[in-house]
Parts: sequence; C-alpha cells; structure tokens
Amino acid sequence: MALQLYLDLNSQPCRSVYIFAKKNNIAFEFKSVSLTEGQQYSEEFEKVNLLKRVPALKDGDFTLAESVAILKYLAGKYKTPDHWYPADLQKRARVDEYLAWQPTTIRFNASRLYMFKGLLPLLTGQPIPADKIDEAVSDLQASIRSLEDKFLQDKPFIAGREVSLADLVAIVELMQPLGVGFDPFKDRPKLSSWRDRVVAALGKELFDEANEKMLKSVENSSNLDVKSPTTQRLAISLKKAYM
Repeated sequence: MALQLYLDLNSQPCRSVYIFAKKNNIAFEFKSVSLTEGQQYSEEFEKVNLLKRVPALKDGDFTLAESVAILKYLAGKYKTPDHWYPADLQKRARVDEYLAWQPTTIRFNASRLYMFKGLLPLLTGQPIPADKIDEAVSDLQASIRSLEDKFLQDKPFIAGREVSLADLVAIVELMQPLGVGFDPFKDRPKLSSWRDRVVAALGKELFDEANEKMLKSVENSSNLDVKSPTTQRLAISLKKAYM
C-alpha cells in the first residue's frame, strides 16, 4: 500500500510535511482533510489519528501523528540528504533545539495573529479587540527577535550552512500571518535574507504551490456556515487555544 499523507495545506505543519515529501521525491497519496469542514472529527479519520489532528501518516499498517515525528520518520525511512536531519550529533542537536523551542513561540504567536485577524472573526462574527491583536503582534515580534539572535545569528540557516528541518518548520509558520495581511519579514533584512535562502533551497515553484491555498484561506472561508455544529465546535476549540 502506498504511503498516505493526510493533509490540509491551510495548516503550517501540513505544509512542512508536504514540501519535504515533494522536495525529496517521496511518492505518496494525498488524502485531503478539510479542517474548516470538520473532517478531522470523522470516524474514518479517527481510525488514522485518534488525536483528530493533521498531518497524519499511514504507511501500510503503521500510522503516525505530529508533524515533527512524521518529518523525522520520512527522513529516516527514505534516507533523505543528511543536511535535513544530520547524523552528526551536535548538528542534529541544533535542529532538535529549534524544533523543541518553536511550538510555544514562533508557532503559537504566528498562529494566534492569523486566528485573531482572520479565522476567528469569521467563525464567531465578532471582531477581536484591538488590544488583543496588538499583544499578538508584540509577542510574535519578540519571538522573531529570539529566532534571529539565538538561532539564526550570522549563519545562512538555523543549523549551519545548509537548510534543515528547522528552517522548513520555521518558514511555514512565519508565512501564516501573510494570509491575513501581516508581513513578519517587513523591516527585517536578516530574516528576509534567510527567507530567500530557504525558498531557493526548497524551490520557489514548490514553495508557492504549497502556500497558495493558505494565502487565500480567509477569502475561501467567507462562505462558511457559522451556525453549523461543526463550525461552532471549531470556533470553541480555537477560542480556547488562542484567547
């Protein structure tokens, strides 16, 4: 049975898995799971991932959740080039260091801003207070400063001279606010230069393809039935996570 990846490209972790598999010519069947339509709550998907989250992987009888675990599994199984997840202990530790740091910093803060300026107002019919948005912007900027000062420093990439899983995970998260009109790269020459190097390493065509849906996600979600039980369930979940 072919490798199956359950993805919604509106999701940052899904895009990291999609880009990694495509970039490394890993053959897979794309299994679409629409988060805004609540397909992650279906009985069919629950058989793949009891956590009801994407991305998810199915490789024969083996299933796997969580994007970082999936990325490392793919890197190991398909023996992708060493720079993605280096065999050298200290180089690998640098990748792992960033991957361990980012969920509550870059990921949370970029996602929060995206939700505040885009999805949550659509789902609830209520604008997010300006002070909440200002707080989200401030928190994201603080996380970006840490990314630049601690992790990137004067290196071409987070783990050294070549692109790695750390850069891939970072770039998909930092792209998310662009979907609601906020540019985290503005007035940040170091971050912008890093972005350009990462995009070149991944391939611009693949990168643009992976991000196309997300950049139009708010527009495409404008016809959601906000009164449906599925949409209300999603709204409650997002408010609990980000408010």
